[in-house]
Amino acid sequence: MVNQNLTATEIGFTHEDFAALLDKYDYHFSPGDIVPGTVFSIEPRGALIDIGAKTAAYIPIQEMSINRVDAPEEVLQSNETREFFILTDENEDGQLTLSIRRIEYMRAWERVRQLQAEDATVRSGVFATNRGGALVRIEGLRGFIPGSHISTRKPKEDLVGEELPLKFLEVDEERNRLVLSHRRALVERKMNRLEVGEVVIGTVRGIKPYGAFIDIGGVSGLLHISEISHEHIDTPHSVFNVNDEVKVMIIDLDAERGRISLSTKQLEPEPGDMIKNRDLVYDKAEEMAAKYREQMLAKQQGITLPVEGAEEVSAVEEEIPAATETEELVEEIPAAIEE
Repeated sequence: MVNQNLTATEIGFTHEDFAALLDKYDYHFSPGDIVPGTVFSIEPRGALIDIGAKTAAYIPIQEMSINRVDAPEEVLQSNETREFFILTDENEDGQLTLSIRRIEYMRAWERVRQLQAEDATVRSGVFATNRGGALVRIEGLRGFIPGSHISTRKPKEDLVGEELPLKFLEVDEERNRLVLSHRRALVERKMNRLEVGEVVIGTVRGIKPYGAFIDIGGVSGLLHISEISHEHIDTPHSVFNVNDEVKVMIIDLDAERGRISLSTKQLEPEPGDMIKNRDLVYDKAEEMAAKYREQMLAKQQGITLPVEGAEEVSAVEEEIPAATETEELVEEIPAAIEE
């Protein structure tokens, strides 16, 4: 029979010892921690979660997913155990606020950084447009496509609901910016079917002081002013008009920068023919391109061949802006995370 009159000294374990033991095994939670928890009560606009604290933690419906949630049951089930992010310290009732949304955002940023490092092409549907461009979702994050990087003749408003191939321009979690390019994805796809030294037919879509932008099968290439003719040209407007159909040769393909560099100078049978006799240049284009390719092959093999009527080609680097000109839209780029 147990002696109920034993003293604390005889037992060797006091109430103070028991309290200290509880404190020893009591978990200390801090905002930013990720902890396991079990759902034990689902409420209309949230849920109570057992994470081992003295008081049940609470997750509001707006913190349950990176996507819109109309009812807690869409995300959580009773007795389900999963990870939760501690969003805030205990309130006056000793209750912590939790989030699943923050965990999903952290993993989404990690995934898009990986996709950018792989130079991957992703596909996403446009869900809205604004005056600066179009909005899409990538891994749940809101991405922005600047208007200069949308390669379509459709009005922006008609793109809503359309799925586009996209390349990453900027992935910046610290500044909460995710910027993408539709044009660059198309340029890369087109580049896979193009070769340096190839003659293509295009249409002049825009003329700038430094050159003409040529549409070649849905992507834009730049014919720099220095690559129009061996003769000096004051302005590309003196040679081309918008909507002119032209024959050009590809002299550089830069997939990383989304740039296609073009030349008509290398197609001139005689210096200045683009100004004096453009039809002759177009008639002889394939023949001159074949000589160009022969010169390039010889150069690669370390053989010097005489150049007939043309300088040895070199793609202009510093003076040629990207064919997909990037607009500085810092103020217009929406945040990737909707607070």
